[in-house]
Amino acid sequence: MVQFGISGDPNVTKKWDADVLKDDPVTQKNVRGTLTYATAGPNTRTTQLFINYGDNTFLDGQGFAPIGKVVSGMENVDNINSEYGESPKQPYIEQLGNRYLNEYFPKLDYIKNATIVEK
Repeated sequence: MVQFGISGDPNVTKKWDADVLKDDPVTQKNVRGTLTYATAGPNTRTTQLFINYGDNTFLDGQGFAPIGKVVSGMENVDNINSEYGESPKQPYIEQLGNRYLNEYFPKLDYIKNATIVEK
């Protein structure tokens, strides 16, 4: 999976940290292309999301409820730079934002815009 959603601006992150979202029921499976909120337990969702690269249905029983699906452009998701793996540390991203990411992970990819398609 590729995870994203912490603002590059620590001030923005602080505003959203305390604003947790209640869980949605799991009605879809975590399969390739589904968009899901990251969570640290019941009712702890904030701004972090991930897109599944493959079958992660083991997450379904843990309360990870897909909220969307990539309907076109999944090849772009597949091409996101994965060389850093899980090396970026969330507390540093929250405290320092893009300053930390740019210094230690110069080849990191960024989402600059997205289009929401409603049915």
